Amino acid sequence: MLKNKGTALIVTDMLNDFVNKGAPLEVSKARDIVHNIKREITKARKVRIPIIYCCDMHKENDPEFRLWPRHAVKGTAGAQIIEQLKPSKNDYILGKTSYSSFYKTSLNELLKSLGITHLIITGVVTNICILYTAVDAYMRGYKVRIPEDCIAALTEREHRFAIQQMKGVLKADIV
Repeated sequence: MLKNKGTALIVTDMLNDFVNKGAPLEVSKARDIVHNIKREITKARKVRIPIIYCCDMHKENDPEFRLWPRHAVKGTAGAQIIEQLKPSKNDYILGKTSYSSFYKTSLNELLKSLGITHLIITGVVTNICILYTAVDAYMRGYKVRIPEDCIAALTEREHRFAIQQMKGVLKADIV
């Protein structure tokens, strides 16, 4: 799929507050997928596929903090993309405040302006931001591909559940 001109690579929430050891919403398995996401970024850059970083950027008193620990507050080090996956000047960075990268963001408009029909989705958390972004992508008519070695969840059970949903219900291409 990487040779498809209508493809974009989405890198979801690979932020210090999710990836670093001891982070407020540490996804320990996220550190295991960094190299694999880097591989996808390298392949995408080689064939000039747009790379879009979709990143939690919460306000100080975000309602989400009633459900989850305070994390990825806009302007803090925790909200920064991890050093190993730093964007280039040609990449896009899109802030989000909810699980889906589409919800109350300009992602759909950006994708349409770039002529995108296929998405490769990577990052964390499989059963939250990855799943809900995939659902919204499906609802908008995008074809979804998810390299399984490029996503991680808080638990294996949650990871497996989300994979089943994306594969079985959304007919996403899980590779």
